[in-house]
Amino acid sequence: MLFWNKGLLTDMSSPPLDILAIAAHRDDVEQTCGGTLLKMGQRGQRTGILDLTQGEMGTRGSAADRAREAADAATILGAGWRRALDIPDGRVENTWENRLKVASVIRETRPRVVILPYWQGRHPDHYTTSVLGYEACFLAGLSKLALTSPPSATKSVADKAESLAPHRPFKIIYATLYYDVRPTFVVDITRQFEPKLASILAYKTQFSDQEAGKDLFPAHDEIRARVDSMARYYGMLGGVTHAEPFLQKEVGLVEDLLAIPVKSI
Repeated sequence: MLFWNKGLLTDMSSPPLDILAIAAHRDDVEQTCGGTLLKMGQRGQRTGILDLTQGEMGTRGSAADRAREAADAATILGAGWRRALDIPDGRVENTWENRLKVASVIRETRPRVVILPYWQGRHPDHYTTSVLGYEACFLAGLSKLALTSPPSATKSVADKAESLAPHRPFKIIYATLYYDVRPTFVVDITRQFEPKLASILAYKTQFSDQEAGKDLFPAHDEIRARVDSMARYYGMLGGVTHAEPFLQKEVGLVEDLLAIPVKSI
């Protein structure tokens, strides 16, 4: 049996998401692609966030604390949908059960674009989420794989589950901020930088000065400098002030050589 948290929006009749960002922990999306989600939302695209864990193993704060902070951060980023699964924090594993959990969300939200973490990194939860997310996207498109909707606020577990139609995202891209790899492209977030920073600082249990974890977490005064320096580095690569880095596996398609952005020399 699968167990689920209530999301910000769980109405199955709601329109599909344009973009769904999937990450291991609450606050990962804010750091790696929060500015991009906000920018796309400002362009009228419907964005959502799926956190695989609830943060119960974090050095600072509780799962309940993280849930409240995640809701605040989602509001800042303009995301209309957010949910956390029940996969154990610190033990994200690419199992059949976990793939089905994520595949069910893919079918429920029907995103055109999925953002995953890069498939290498320091934290096992991050790179496992990358592979798990990709395989779940593939499974979600199999017409003979039966998946049902999770319980929602208007439907109890005892009610008959609703079958979910197959869906496979058109595009999967990888947020590479957590790993030193040259990105395929960057997104200009110059105008979204301050809200992105605010969404990170919404996690007060994580990014405030305190004794617990002081050797692992940067001091509050350092956070802005770190986020700014990273965004400026990737902005420099794209010829803008602040940017977020991404990678795609596919070859890019160009229609007009005169319209390719970013000058060569």
